[in-house]
Amino acid sequence: MQLIIFLLIYPFLWCISILPFPVLYLFSDFIYLIVYYVIGYRKKIVRENLALALPNLSAQERLKIEKKSFRHLCDIFLEMIKTMSISEKEIKKRFVFTNLEVYESMEKKQKSIAIMMAHYASYEWAVSLNYHVTFEGFGIYKQIYNPYFDKLVRDIRLKFKAKLITTKETIPTIIENKKLNKMCTYGFASDQTPRLHSTHHWQSFMGHVVPVHTGAEMLAKKYDMNVIFLRNKRISRGYYEGRFEIISENASQVPNYEISDKFIQLVEQQILEAPEFYLWTHKRWKHRK
Repeated sequence: MQLIIFLLIYPFLWCISILPFPVLYLFSDFIYLIVYYVIGYRKKIVRENLALALPNLSAQERLKIEKKSFRHLCDIFLEMIKTMSISEKEIKKRFVFTNLEVYESMEKKQKSIAIMMAHYASYEWAVSLNYHVTFEGFGIYKQIYNPYFDKLVRDIRLKFKAKLITTKETIPTIIENKKLNKMCTYGFASDQTPRLHSTHHWQSFMGHVVPVHTGAEMLAKKYDMNVIFLRNKRISRGYYEGRFEIISENASQVPNYEISDKFIQLVEQQILEAPEFYLWTHKRWKHRK
């Protein structure tokens, strides 16, 4: 059944991926009308999250952000599909890294790198970093239930010279690369809610004390990695920038949770600058102290 579903949906996805960008965004506008006004996909969750995170704004101001965030959600969903056929030249034009010299300075230190980022702006296209670097890139992701779609997503990332590894594969992969003395870059999107049974640290995020993912920090400390924050920014529709900010060059010497706390602070700054480009559909504040 899973194969049948894949075979039925794949041609539709491919047709979307070859649409010219102006047509793609017209289609995104149509999808937005369906998702927001007809289906109402997670609208209640988004509204609750915005009220919790931005209580200083009026209901009308939050409603504007809500609608813009759903428009952006539809855009990045279709942009993700577009990666099936997008060229290297096109992705480099549409996602620009403004200070690659910061990342390059970390590579020169000959230590693997942990890149921490949020589900903000075009976190999907950030994978194009691998076109610009020499270290082998790995992205940590949640495995897709359908194995055929899971393979498709992995294959798309390989096109960008990046390998996807599940959370279960992360530690064995790092250990193996360490044994081979292989310098690598590992991408962590660490802004979502961890499971309570695996929570080790709580921190204030957008005015609420919530559980925080600490896996990226602990791995960086244990395996001596440099830690960088990738600040993604939407410039205009279909165009983004990424900027690197060093969090730590001596992770093993930093007190526990300081790196995770710094990351959360940077994400909060990012959200406050333009909240409409954050992924509000997840239950980020479902556990609060």
